[in-house]
Amino acid sequence: MSQITNWFERKFEFSFPLELCPNLCVRLRGTPPRLEELVRNVPHKLLVRKPDGKWSAQEHAGHLLDLESLWIKRVDDYLAGRTQLTAADLSNKQTDSANYNAREVIEILAEFRAARMKLVDRMRHLDGAMLARSIPHPRLQQPMRLVDHLHFVAEHDDHHLARMWELITAT
Repeated sequence: MSQITNWFERKFEFSFPLELCPNLCVRLRGTPPRLEELVRNVPHKLLVRKPDGKWSAQEHAGHLLDLESLWIKRVDDYLAGRTQLTAADLSNKQTDSANYNAREVIEILAEFRAARMKLVDRMRHLDGAMLARSIPHPRLQQPMRLVDHLHFVAEHDDHHLARMWELITAT
């Protein structure tokens, strides 16, 4: 049984200053190496193990890759001045149908790293006014600044890395 709070039960309070944006970008940039370190030297059999029919550690890594396109779309929502952030597929159909366990983990890691660098690179030249722009989040039903979106992505990363750690270290 996982000790990690279900993602959909998480609550978020976005009250930190815009000046934390560089810290968040560094944190987002750090996810690919942390993910690579987490799975390094882990036997394939352990990476693809699916306890209770839930996602394997490798499928969690694939899910992180899948969501990169959503994160970029949401940045585009801010840049375009849209009134609502792009909604996620809460059923996670893409991850469930991707058959990540049949792939080499090294491929998933490389694709994730490339996709994540695109996200971080998009953030490099945005000004404070753009980082402060607020749009309602469709599931949370609360306003979210662009800097809050970055925090949300970083928390999502950590959620899945923690779940992977649980799966890999389970006795």
